Amino acid sequence: MTLAAMLAERPTLAPFLDHEKVNISTGKRSGLTIIVAVHSTKLGPALGGCRVWSYGDWSEALADALRLSRGMTSKNALAGLDLGGGKSVIVLEPGQQLTGELRRNAFLDLGDAVEALGGAYLTAEDVGTTAADMAVVSELTEHAVGLPADQGGLGDPGEYTARGVYSALRETLRRTHGTPDAAGRKITIVGLGHVGSALATRLAGEGAILTLSDINDQKQALARELGADWVAPADAHRVPADVFMPAGVGGMLSPRVIDELDTSAVVGPANNQLAEADGAEQLAARGILYAPDYLVNAGGVLYLGAKDDSIEDRIARIDAIGDTLARVFDEAASQGITTVEAADNLVNALLRK
Repeated sequence: MTLAAMLAERPTLAPFLDHEKVNISTGKRSGLTIIVAVHSTKLGPALGGCRVWSYGDWSEALADALRLSRGMTSKNALAGLDLGGGKSVIVLEPGQQLTGELRRNAFLDLGDAVEALGGAYLTAEDVGTTAADMAVVSELTEHAVGLPADQGGLGDPGEYTARGVYSALRETLRRTHGTPDAAGRKITIVGLGHVGSALATRLAGEGAILTLSDINDQKQALARELGADWVAPADAHRVPADVFMPAGVGGMLSPRVIDELDTSAVVGPANNQLAEADGAEQLAARGILYAPDYLVNAGGVLYLGAKDDSIEDRIARIDAIGDTLARVFDEAASQGITTVEAADNLVNALLRK
């Protein structure tokens, strides 16, 4: 199906197509659909991870790739990287598992798709992918980052994503409670993957009062270990909290959830947290301070993408995410706009340089 035919069938996708390039292919080895969306190369090659996920139909997968790639343009620009924004998606059928030979074939197919773009797009790991998967991709293209350390790569960037989120959390707490310290603060974390678990462990060590949640009930073991309360994901947003931290998949902040949120602030690592375009306005109207996700979770791309910096310099830039967030909060307050508008204004200024 051509892109024009897709738009004719799903006209709601049209607003997302401010992209330079969107490639949709069927892997010759795996038979899986692979989408690569390059939103912008204005600042440099588009960097963004590969997501493995199942969707109801092709339009949901395409919409996800388009939203995520656009978010990567903002993330990389706000991080001060000479990189644009892109994203890739390997589409699974509902219930399908990517294991064994099928998994290897899928990432070889991704290598073909990335190489076909001639360096316009750099892939990395994301939800459902690992450093080992990137090593498979690298067999067919040099445009993959985040390979295992024993293969000359930088490995899993998850701990650096968590470090950047922590910097943003401290600035958010400073704005809402007058001090950046997490001790004694009620914090709800929804999603206990690598990043969410790292944040929970660090915050528990600092004396935060935690409520944890995940779709995987086995994660309750971490809650017990940390002395945290446990709640089902559907109820987590109703738990009274100083900070609500979405750390799972996107779209968590629906209009209903925002209306029911019992918190002073939202700051977390999940991508595309706002289910609707006016979510930031709804949060602001309720007096909930929102830290834009594409700024908050930039630690991983700073670790992988700041290739000319030393590790020490990369870490310093990650720890400065809170400083950039402070600029966004200041701009929003002084202009009477949402924090998302303030962040987007900063991105647009960077892209015009």
